[in-house]
Amino acid sequence: MKIVTTPMCEEIVRLAGVTDYTVNKFPKKEDGDLAILLSESKVEMNALPIKINTPTQVFESIMEVSKVTGNEISDDEIEASFEGYTLAKKYLNSNFKRDVNVKVYSEFLKDIITDVGFNIVSDNFDYVIYPDYLKDKVTETENLVEIPSHNSISKNPFEKIEQRYAILENLI
Repeated sequence: MKIVTTPMCEEIVRLAGVTDYTVNKFPKKEDGDLAILLSESKVEMNALPIKINTPTQVFESIMEVSKVTGNEISDDEIEASFEGYTLAKKYLNSNFKRDVNVKVYSEFLKDIITDVGFNIVSDNFDYVIYPDYLKDKVTETENLVEIPSHNSISKNPFEKIEQRYAILENLI
């Protein structure tokens, strides 16, 4: 099976034990048999869409890619990938509930916000959390929290989690 992945998913493919793959930002049918890419992406070929915004999503994506590609790896092997990433490890399989109400300006941030344990509300919020690419769309003027999006952050999912979650933990 010829696998093609996007740059944002390459680390997941590598951690899943796949060694023979190509990287293409915009995979095409002629590039391979299976594209592994972010769930928001669309391609005209067989694809395995994955999510990598939260530690649990990263874990599940590594597991899913390893199964689909015939390189199935154990939970322990995947958990070893989290070593050295304090926040990613802390929020893996966590169930935090915090008394922080936030308004969120993006679908991809909702998973992260829920994972940190914040409450997503429309009114009476403590903070407004938005991705950098929606900065011009935010109408509120106080207690704004900007989160780096895919284009302005590391492609490494663990480093991405560490950076985003550190911003949110400063609100606790």
